[in-house]
Amino acid sequence: MITRTDVEAARERIAGRVRRTPLLAIDDGYGGAGSFKLEYLQHTGTFKARGAFNRILSAAEDGSLDPAVGVVVASGGNAGLANAFAAAALGVPATVFVPENAPTVKVEKLRAYGAQVVLRGTEYAMAYEAAVEHAQTTGAVYCHAYDQPAIVAGAGTLGLEILEDLPAGVDTIVVAVGGGGLMAGVAAAVEGHAKVVGVEPQTIPTLNTALAEGRPTDVEVSGIAVDSLGARRIGDIAFEVATRTGVQPVLVGDDDIVHARRILWDRYRIVVEHGAAAAFAALTSGAYVPAGDERFVVVLCGANTDPATL
Repeated sequence: MITRTDVEAARERIAGRVRRTPLLAIDDGYGGAGSFKLEYLQHTGTFKARGAFNRILSAAEDGSLDPAVGVVVASGGNAGLANAFAAAALGVPATVFVPENAPTVKVEKLRAYGAQVVLRGTEYAMAYEAAVEHAQTTGAVYCHAYDQPAIVAGAGTLGLEILEDLPAGVDTIVVAVGGGGLMAGVAAAVEGHAKVVGVEPQTIPTLNTALAEGRPTDVEVSGIAVDSLGARRIGDIAFEVATRTGVQPVLVGDDDIVHARRILWDRYRIVVEHGAAAAFAALTSGAYVPAGDERFVVVLCGANTDPATL
């Protein structure tokens, strides 16, 4: 179970390692009084740097990290980049397993951070199995993309920043959901202070399915945001936090996501990946309508995208 206490401990642990990202007022008429949390300005362009630092530093504190062996992660995307960056900053080696068909540009980014990249299999599941085996045989610390306590607590630190930067209060925080690590961390951080709306694509309804069936359940994954929100099931930690805190699930379509991403560029000159735009799509599509006096924040969680696709 992850609580606000865990998130507060994570904030102390990663202080000075991550950026405190700013808020920007939303000046369009979506009801209430809104702001964007500009988390795409974080190191490596994604919120995942917070959890990566917390996971590695926690392992160093409890003695499970062998500095000579380092960490291992399965991800050619944001989690891989974040953990490779954090490991390099902390002076420990990182091994990243990715599918053989991973985009060359992502592999080169990982190597630029000093990670050892291992190509394995044609699907993420194969890379994941290889990474787990590597951790078991070498003693490397395994860094999960979203379903580990330290990863979730680290992600939640941006929720504490929101509360502090809006001293008059916030009613609602809107976040995108893939595996649910960000949603769970934020919900734990603001429990008792604000509600969380979890937004996911209609084509990847991990949270909606889990809440409907009473347990995390595999779903088919597809759609425009699959590269960053493509987890096949919600994490166990995320499911526990969502049910405990009453996270409100919302679904948006691919066309809604594309439209929201375009609005962010046209009106704010903000470039984010489709997964991050999903959160804003809840407002632009009308899937979530704030009350007239509602104070809300939309988290823009990642910017690892090709601007040419705007």
